[in-house]
Amino acid sequence: MSAARELFRRKPVTAPVASPGGLARRIGTFQLAMLGVGATIGTGVFFVMHEAVPLAGPAVVLAFVVAAIAAGLAAVCYAEMASAVPVSGSTYSYAYATLGEIVAMAVAACLTLEYGVSTAAVASGWSGYLDRLVGDLFGWSIPAALTVGPLEGGVVNLPAVVLVGLCALLLIRGTRESATVNTVMVIIKIGVLLMFAAIAISAFNADHFADFAPHGAAGVTAAAGTIFFTFIGLDAVSTAGDEVRDPQRSLPRAIMIALAVVVAVYLFVAIAAVGAQPAQDFEEPEQQSAGLAVILGDVLGASWPATVLAAGAVVSIFSVTLVTLFGQTRILYAIGRDGLLPSAFARVDPRTHTPVFSTVVVAIAVSLLAGLIPLSSLWDLVSMGTLVAFIVVSLGVIVLRRTRPDLPRAFRVPGYPVTPILAIAACLYLIVGLGWSTYLWFAVWVLAVLAFYLLWGRRHSLLGRQPEGADAADGGATEGPARGGS
Repeated sequence: MSAARELFRRKPVTAPVASPGGLARRIGTFQLAMLGVGATIGTGVFFVMHEAVPLAGPAVVLAFVVAAIAAGLAAVCYAEMASAVPVSGSTYSYAYATLGEIVAMAVAACLTLEYGVSTAAVASGWSGYLDRLVGDLFGWSIPAALTVGPLEGGVVNLPAVVLVGLCALLLIRGTRESATVNTVMVIIKIGVLLMFAAIAISAFNADHFADFAPHGAAGVTAAAGTIFFTFIGLDAVSTAGDEVRDPQRSLPRAIMIALAVVVAVYLFVAIAAVGAQPAQDFEEPEQQSAGLAVILGDVLGASWPATVLAAGAVVSIFSVTLVTLFGQTRILYAIGRDGLLPSAFARVDPRTHTPVFSTVVVAIAVSLLAGLIPLSSLWDLVSMGTLVAFIVVSLGVIVLRRTRPDLPRAFRVPGYPVTPILAIAACLYLIVGLGWSTYLWFAVWVLAVLAFYLLWGRRHSLLGRQPEGADAADGGATEGPARGGS
């Protein structure tokens, strides 16, 4: 086989089947949608909003709309790909089936940024709301040395490490149990955020929107790019392909439900927050760690609503961490199953039907990042990975329509081919608004992953071990019996 054909060989698209000893199909449509909501709602309003408002001013509301439009266009592309290729691995698996092995590994690099770094960053931010809650309830604070890492003058962000450990234990316990706990937490945090919006809107002041876009369109674009990674939940839904009952129908439905819920809550909370206080107040140091709780306390002049909100934030961030950690483990499981990572990553516990080794490795890595390294400045890098992944999915829809028009699709992108083209254009527009340093670090990371693939993964690929005349090695995509539920 020529080098080019080897690098761009494509994995066959196969029918979803249960695999003895593999992941178990135990998740329904509603729980799956709640995984998407759980991974998305929380980060954008509890953390990133206070990064985005200084960039866009009151026009941060418009930045949320821009990010939502780009995410919505990509979401319908995800829905079609998920119904046509209903397996674990999300964008990595879609790229493998449509664009080839080396592209799939580049996407895997994007997904590692998307999940691993964002999980660590969100977990590290848990300390602020937890400290606020402990202070309100018991009147004492977590020692400062145990809320930040050594690079910020502390010892270790202990709450972040504990949070990641708890999430890992829950994921090892079982997928259905994790999904149930996540559903309960999602319902709680949506209720708390709606309470915040209802109270904050009572202090709405139209004058706070007077200087609507102080930094112009560039500020709105930059803020939208920063916000965009919070839509990671749309991708998180597709990481559970091998654990969903009736995946070809449940996956697209869950993606669209998650998108609708997330956009509605984001816009409602953003309008209420900006209307309740001047945009410049979002830059105050006190608000960087527990911003919405501070806003609520200022509006009412009482502590109990802020305490409730802090409790909601603690639950919300737990939910985000749980689902993004889940997504990362399933992506590594899919890569290991394809032979592009050591086979231990694809090993599934016969009792719990969960990839224990993968979960432990991810938990250790994320704990080290969250506990020791300040990651709040990496939101743009995570957004870059998310945007590239969304572009690949949109492009994959076009490719798969041409190469496999016969594949059954429970959902089809409306307005094809205009919609996926618009999705690609919208994501490229947001990428342009990111800083040059983001491009540099992103390129370094992707090149490092591709170097690993060229030196190790290419030689261990399952496709590479098949006869050259087989369809898989030939780069074709054929439907047939699945191995390992893929």
